[in-house]
Amino acid sequence: MTKLDDTVTLIRDASRRLVRELGFMKPTLAGTEFSASAVHTLIEIGGRGSLTSGELSDVLNLEKSSVSRLVRKLVDAGELMESVSGADSRIKPLSLTAKGQQTLAAIDTFAQEQVNAALSNLSPDSHATVRDGLAFYATALESSRTGVKSLEAHPITIETGYRPGVIGRAAEIHGRYYARTVGFGQFFESKVASGLAEFSGRLDRSSNQLWTAIEAGNIVGTVAIDGEDLGGDCAHLRWFIVEDGRRGSGVGRRLLGEAVSFCDREGFAEIQLWTFKGLDAARRLYEAFGFQLEEEYVGLQWGSEVTEQRFVRRAKATQSTGQMAGAR
Repeated sequence: MTKLDDTVTLIRDASRRLVRELGFMKPTLAGTEFSASAVHTLIEIGGRGSLTSGELSDVLNLEKSSVSRLVRKLVDAGELMESVSGADSRIKPLSLTAKGQQTLAAIDTFAQEQVNAALSNLSPDSHATVRDGLAFYATALESSRTGVKSLEAHPITIETGYRPGVIGRAAEIHGRYYARTVGFGQFFESKVASGLAEFSGRLDRSSNQLWTAIEAGNIVGTVAIDGEDLGGDCAHLRWFIVEDGRRGSGVGRRLLGEAVSFCDREGFAEIQLWTFKGLDAARRLYEAFGFQLEEEYVGLQWGSEVTEQRFVRRAKATQSTGQMAGAR
């Protein structure tokens, strides 16, 4: 089985489970006495204010005859009402009655509780990933049906060098993430900002570099190689962070790959980084790039007691010391 076949199989499996877990296999939906198509009719009309039967047919992707029967049932149930367009008496916009608005409110409450319950089983970091992934996939399915090319997710590019706003943005991402995960506060965020500000003034030197992950003009991740502060042929990997919702998307791997490749080109004998115990996803990524845990100790320098870790990646044995020195 190819990688694409495996992806298709997994998506199909997830889609079937979504259908079942959301209740679409049942005769009624969202705690109402109505079918799925009727519930979607109330949601779409309620969200847009009004729709004609023809417009509703397009939105729901249903035959006009099916929509006509569906609308008639909801009108008879007192959920919808028809009016006549002043411009054309043949056009009859549909809108919710007071009863329909109450039904829609109950549907919204049911759905909100259902989604919140599911998200409570996931880490906050993954919420945006779920949101964006579902949105992109739904849009792609619609595009396949209509033939209208969908707008793809904004591509994330990796750029080098200083970028306006990077110091504050990196400090913000670090501050939010480490406040939540290890309880750091103002002191830590200030150290990130001041350290990166000082480093940015040294980017004109060839042994230093900064990479930013950019999505739709926004900074969503950073990493830097400081080739000076540790001395010798040792590079310091610093300010490696990806914002909430982008972790697990491959952005971190791309940033780290750029940093490691830079160090290999520059001929550094080793790369060191400091992190904290318990950040298991980050550790797996470091180890995938050849970093090994060298040292571990309890520290208080960031304002809270944490177990600090030092990882080291040494240059491949095939590179002689002379070759590495010559590359610098």
